[in-house]
Formats: sequence, structure tokens, C-alpha cells
Amino acid sequence: MYTLKPLSPEAVLQALEKAHHYRLLNEPFEAQSICLDILDVDPENQHALTTLLLAFTDRISRGFPQGAAQARELLPRLVDEYARAYYAGLISERQAKARLNQAGPGAGFDAYERLLEAMQFYETAESLSTPGNNDAVLRWNACARIIMNNKLVPRPAEGREPFLE
Repeated sequence: MYTLKPLSPEAVLQALEKAHHYRLLNEPFEAQSICLDILDVDPENQHALTTLLLAFTDRISRGFPQGAAQARELLPRLVDEYARAYYAGLISERQAKARLNQAGPGAGFDAYERLLEAMQFYETAESLSTPGNNDAVLRWNACARIIMNNKLVPRPAEGREPFLE
């Protein structure tokens, strides 16, 4: 077993920049590792928490469904109510997109349900946003477009007659 080397407190800002850089390079594991090092030094660093949350969600589309649960675990640590709602929406939206890309039986229904969930979170975030911040509106519109462009519909109500074999 290895003992991890601690990050110096003076290096937090530079490390955070590196984490953002690795996310842009589509290397979420590296961003995740850096954020964990930052959080060891500064456990309540909001930028590191949101970057870690995003790195977890980046991995959802790569067949790492645990990323959503790990990201949700971070939500209570975000001090801003708007951020909690916005990022909860983002988690659901990314789960929906991953499920839609997987295809398979029920994928469209699952994606539709996750997108509706995301849209509800975005509506909450919109109500909490500061004037001029339309990020939640943009995300809500993106979800609506995914639903419309893919012709997603609600799951049929239970009680339909079963298929004949």
C-alpha cells in the first residue's frame, strides 16, 4: 500500500487549473485524482468539489455508471443552493444522454425520465439564480431539445396487455 503525498496549500490554485485542463483533455480520472488531492488539503474547496463532481459525471458516458452516485454524494457539500440544484440537474442530464447512447430496450423511456428529472432541477436552479445567469435555462432548453429531436415519450402505463409469444 502506498501513502499518498500531500499537496502543499500554496499549490491548490495551480492544481485546480490542472484539474480543469485534464477535464478539457477528456481525462476525467486525472482531474478526479487532482481534486481529491486538493480536497485533502482544503476539504470545503467549492471549485474542487464541482470539478470533482463534473469529472465523475464525465465518466458516466464511458460505461462508469457509478459516476452518477459518486457525484450525487458531493451535492450536500456544495454550500450554494443554486449550485446543488444546477449540478443535480447536470448529473441527471448526463445519465440520460449516456442511457440514450447505449440504446437497447427501454433506453428512450429511461432517458426521457432522467431528462424530466434534470429539467425539474434546472427549474429549481433557475428560481435561485442571480440576475443575468441563464445557465439553468440553457440546460433546460438542451434537455427539451433532446426530448423533441429524439421523439422521446413517457414510459407506457402499466396494465397494458402483454406481448403474445
